[in-house]
Amino acid sequence: MKDFFKFTLATVTGIIVSSIVLFFIGIMVIFGIVSSSDTETVVKKNSVMMLDLDGTLVERTQESLEGIFSSLTGNNSTVYGLNDILASIKKAKENENIKGIYIQASSLESQYASLQAIRNALSDFKESGKFIVAYSDNYTQRLYYLSSVADKVLLNPKGMIEWRGIASVPIFYKDLLQKVGIEMQIFKMGTYKSAVEPFIATEMSPANKEQVTEYINSIWGEVVKGVSTSRKISSDSLNIFADRMLMFYPAEESIKCGLADTLIYKNNVRDYLKRLANIDKDERLPILGLGDMINVKKNIPKDKSGNIIAIYYAAGEITDQPSSVATDGGIVGNEVISDLRKLKEDDDVKAVILRVNSPGGSAFASEQIWHAIKELKTEKPVIVSMGDYAASGGYYISCVADTIVAEPTTLTGSIGIFGMIPNVKELTEKVGLTFDVVKTNKFADFGNIMRPFNNDEKALMQMMITEGYNTFITRCAEGRHMTKEAIEKIAEGRVWTGEMAKNLGLVDELGGIDKALDIAVKKADIEGYTVVAYPAKKDIFSTLFESVPGNYVESKLLKSKLGDYYKNFSLLKNLSEQSMIQARLPFELNVK
Repeated sequence: MKDFFKFTLATVTGIIVSSIVLFFIGIMVIFGIVSSSDTETVVKKNSVMMLDLDGTLVERTQESLEGIFSSLTGNNSTVYGLNDILASIKKAKENENIKGIYIQASSLESQYASLQAIRNALSDFKESGKFIVAYSDNYTQRLYYLSSVADKVLLNPKGMIEWRGIASVPIFYKDLLQKVGIEMQIFKMGTYKSAVEPFIATEMSPANKEQVTEYINSIWGEVVKGVSTSRKISSDSLNIFADRMLMFYPAEESIKCGLADTLIYKNNVRDYLKRLANIDKDERLPILGLGDMINVKKNIPKDKSGNIIAIYYAAGEITDQPSSVATDGGIVGNEVISDLRKLKEDDDVKAVILRVNSPGGSAFASEQIWHAIKELKTEKPVIVSMGDYAASGGYYISCVADTIVAEPTTLTGSIGIFGMIPNVKELTEKVGLTFDVVKTNKFADFGNIMRPFNNDEKALMQMMITEGYNTFITRCAEGRHMTKEAIEKIAEGRVWTGEMAKNLGLVDELGGIDKALDIAVKKADIEGYTVVAYPAKKDIFSTLFESVPGNYVESKLLKSKLGDYYKNFSLLKNLSEQSMIQARLPFELNVK
């Protein structure tokens, strides 16, 4: 028995000591990763910048648990910051030791507006006379659109190019909810406000089908135009190729049609690049990845004026409070208002670019942020730069700006709001639960999801939605210097692309964040300035201590099992945390 206790004690002690040692090793590794990211990159002669695109594209990266664990485990899932990519392309253009850019196009979760921004930056890079080469085993349509700007498009001899057009494939949950006994009670303003359709219908309404048809055709038109210009293929021919589904043909057919230039195996690409960079076959080719490029110094002298142009990133869903289940931040009303107030009071900040990439969210939080931006505008110019989305609540917070800049493929507008409250009475009956109530006043149990709304409650909800919609219309009319009647004609919850929105007066200029920066500098009437990004990035330790481990692990497990359906499942699972009144796009557009 004594030996048993000695063995057990030794085992427990060993586990504790091992855990402590592993913990400190992990901390040391994290410190190593963090410290190495601050090391300046020395650019060797005849270097090539590599865009190895295989992961997810976001507005800007944050140090995260996911990034650290990926580094520790060797997981190849990478998150790329659009800001890092654009800045790196610009530095590659300016650095005389960098001879070209190599795009390795694998698979990138992204939207067309962000890809269009990168594509435009690459087009600007080509003006330097340096080369761009793209290669992929199998090009996805989005990455082919990006890669087609290259001087040479290389393809694996057994590879393919996905080129088939754009489709929207929404998922509908009405029958599923009905089977489990859940009814979604809907209140909305806007004929085209389709966010609620998946929960109350089994197919798209005629109005929704009309708007989706128009905006995907607008996006496709931009994609075709870009490829047509770069590859010197007519738009008609590109549409014919899309209808042929060339990805099912041998790779030689893509060469014949002009979509690619050369068939080559991946192992031979390095020698191909060496020839372009004037490096002997036996010599080493200096390759700079995105991580290296981030730490390459700019070739411009540091500004000493003290003037700041602030770029404030507002990305994600708009919420009233931080979500206990969110793992990727978002636009939290109270936090954004506090940040904007500080920018307003900072005399060194001469202008603010609000970078909006949001499908919307809480109507209440959108109104509060709108007011904060309006107050900020009394002190300094505010320019909005729209990303992939700036719709509904995203447009709400944008409309008050001095100038609005959007990419042609940005999805914006969607001026409308809705409320969605579940009624689970049938579900509770199925599982054997019953409820009773005692109340002092008529509406004391308003919002009880264990029963359907009565007529008086429905009237109150609709009154609130109507008032919210009228406020939204008023804000847009004031911000865009249009009449309410003019806004109402293009509102109704309808989604527009940036190109369409400019023709309607909802957007001022087409372009990316560089265009917004030029406008901000002119409006601020300054010469010297430094661009500073806000809010400040959280370090890994802040992220670590603020994260809820259970939520993080649960979300990763669910994402791995549900894939594309995760966002929709997450919405249903966390419905209780959603604001009652929403100003947002459909929860999942499913544009393929």
